[in-house]
Amino acid sequence: MASRIEHRTAFSADLASAWDAVAGEEALRARLEQIGGDNAELLEYVPAGDGVRYKLRQGISSDKLPSAVRTLHRGDLVVEREQLWKAAGGGYTGTATASVQGVPGEITAKTSLTGEGEQTTLVNSGEVKVRIPFVGGKLENVIAEQVTKLLEREAEFVAKWLAER
Repeated sequence: MASRIEHRTAFSADLASAWDAVAGEEALRARLEQIGGDNAELLEYVPAGDGVRYKLRQGISSDKLPSAVRTLHRGDLVVEREQLWKAAGGGYTGTATASVQGVPGEITAKTSLTGEGEQTTLVNSGEVKVRIPFVGGKLENVIAEQVTKLLEREAEFVAKWLAER
């Protein structure tokens, strides 16, 4: 069984500006520096004609993890995430995958960025699967909650980035 991730946010910006803030290399590097956690890094950034593919590494120190996770996983969490975006229908759609070092499972999501005038909406919809007997479901719920919090922090960063530009 998997735990769902759903996150939607709206930005007061046109699509081109929001696109640069969500998927532009400069904005990604700044976002990682500010909220990426320990050893955060943009591992790869490849513009691909009508879109982009990038890989990120983000860290969560063990002292910031819920106790349920600390009992199942020793040390810091290292998350590697790959995002693929393509232009589609006047906006952008994509897929995201992520894995947590030392945790058997994955995080997958579909993403979209659409705009109309000075309003742009970013939607993430996905799931967390952890393959550990008996405790996998509990860990899935905790990871889904943490991913949702991360998406909220990223949305706050994007909104601030847009306001400053």
